[in-house]
Amino acid sequence: MRLNADFSQKVVVRPADYHWVDSPMPGVERMMLDRIGDEVARATSLVRYAPNSVFSKHVHGGGEEFFVLDGEFGDEHQLYPAGTYARNPAGSKHSPRVGEPGAVILVKLHQIDAEDRRQCAINTREANWSPGLVPGLKVLNLHQFAREQVALVQWAPGTQFNTHTHWGGEEVFVIDGVFHDEHGTYPAGTWIRSPHLSSHTPFTRDEGALIYVKVGHLAE
Repeated sequence: MRLNADFSQKVVVRPADYHWVDSPMPGVERMMLDRIGDEVARATSLVRYAPNSVFSKHVHGGGEEFFVLDGEFGDEHQLYPAGTYARNPAGSKHSPRVGEPGAVILVKLHQIDAEDRRQCAINTREANWSPGLVPGLKVLNLHQFAREQVALVQWAPGTQFNTHTHWGGEEVFVIDGVFHDEHGTYPAGTWIRSPHLSSHTPFTRDEGALIYVKVGHLAE
């Protein structure tokens, strides 16, 4: 399968575009955002776990990164409440399990450098944020390795950012509120992938926004 596999093209997926498909495990559904491969794939997806569902034990051959958007995700190692950011390096393995609340996660597979061995689980709702580059922004840096940088950015209502170019591309997932730029409006649940050397001038209006951002990983 090849879905949104041309990384030189901008892709925007809004909640109105969602099409959930069953995974091999009962009670677990996927909304595929990009994918190269079949069941084992380089993939970015939303994964929705019904209450009390499980997924079979598996190895992350190319690593795993996820953010818990809703509910509470879990495995044999620990529980990950909503707002948790986690990374599992290449070769790690686990058996996901979800309790009564169910869970929705944003997950990226086979996208971690083999030399990036960091394993973490960060409860972002309990972390200390830093001021951003312009008034109205707060930033929580989550990970950096080589050219890749991952952060959460909290935008106050009515915040304007500078025009900038994405060296190495940018991915954004809008967790809360509404994100804007000169190209469009992106409500909560929107995924945006912008290619190497793309540029924009983002801002917020009355709603403000909370976004997950990854940059530098799409360089040619």
